Amino acid sequence: MKGKRIVVGVSGGIAVFKAAGLVSKLTQAGAEVRVILTESASRFVTPLTFQTLSRHQVSMDTFDEQDPEKVTHIDLADHADLFLIAPATANVLAKAAHGIGDDMLTTTLLATQAPIMVAPAMNVHMYENPIVQENMCKLDRFGWHFIEPGSGQLACGYVGRGRLEEPETIVQVVADFFAAQDQQRVLAGKRVLVTAGPTREAIDPVRYISNRSSGKMGYAVAEAAMEAGASVKLISGPTFLDAPSGVERINVTSAKEMYDAVMADLEDADIIVKSAAVADYQPINIAKQKIKKSGDEMTLHLVKTPDIAMEVGRRKKGQFFVGFAAETENVEEHAQSKLARKGMDLIVANDVSQRGAGFDGDTNAVKVFDRYGEVLQLPLVSKKEVAKQLIALIAKRWSQDERN
Repeated sequence: MKGKRIVVGVSGGIAVFKAAGLVSKLTQAGAEVRVILTESASRFVTPLTFQTLSRHQVSMDTFDEQDPEKVTHIDLADHADLFLIAPATANVLAKAAHGIGDDMLTTTLLATQAPIMVAPAMNVHMYENPIVQENMCKLDRFGWHFIEPGSGQLACGYVGRGRLEEPETIVQVVADFFAAQDQQRVLAGKRVLVTAGPTREAIDPVRYISNRSSGKMGYAVAEAAMEAGASVKLISGPTFLDAPSGVERINVTSAKEMYDAVMADLEDADIIVKSAAVADYQPINIAKQKIKKSGDEMTLHLVKTPDIAMEVGRRKKGQFFVGFAAETENVEEHAQSKLARKGMDLIVANDVSQRGAGFDGDTNAVKVFDRYGEVLQLPLVSKKEVAKQLIALIAKRWSQDERN
């Protein structure tokens, strides 16, 4: 856990005394710990105790801004590699489940994008209350991680489940969580260049030639690569998507602009994933004014756009190159031909005429080929799952190439 940034939220209950020991053990394990204390929690253990154990100032009041250059709850939210609530009372769980932010802890929870881990502690009947259970189920669906409370003698005199898990156990759970995360960072230190979305080739100031690509597949690949630890640059044609957090996006419009952007960053990339649906042709001449409607027919003279994939395959020097092939017939044949002609290491092929696997949807069904044939087949699954599986395959192939 050395260097891991952990925000510990402490809510009010008798188990707060265990939270002091937890903060101490996390700090001793090398973590950088920041504590947020609710007002109720401060009635059990003072902020000074947590400040001394964490070696950092304790936050309690949303309006107590010590540094004018920072908004404290946003800074803490951005700071975290992990957000740990221990103890988590029924009250805090209810607020979190319903999006309420009325104090320092809950507003920071709403702002953070870090993984959230929760160690509940309360009376056994409170813990078993269907409302509390429903709130925890809702948070679980949102991806929160729960450390189940232990059973035994409770402070209220009851015997049953509701006792905060011991600090040593929580520290081990946190350590295991980070270890698992590190194992997933299979592209740590690698630089990945992803292209995504359509291009638009202007006819006149109003009209353009384009295609049905939404960019969702490429954006999912960029996000999966970032989650695998890579530094990711996303060159995107026009889409309505937001870039994944932590991914650098370069916006382009035309095939020529995308070509220039890719070539500018090609040498710096370790892995190139070309998932953009680049227009194959563009008008020879772009009208300076809107073309007025006249006659029953209109003829456009088109010329090929720069072949980005072909040029990447020609110029690459040790980079791992992955392409995409969106086809409507003879999918395998066309994909393998494209891989060979354009010097790709892998190609992801899909039949866009298949229901659920076309443009603009959230799902895809793909086959992945290398120069020897099919290496991966995925049925109709989410594009995020396709991206995750693809990145895992790329990482495995990259590792094999490095060993050779």
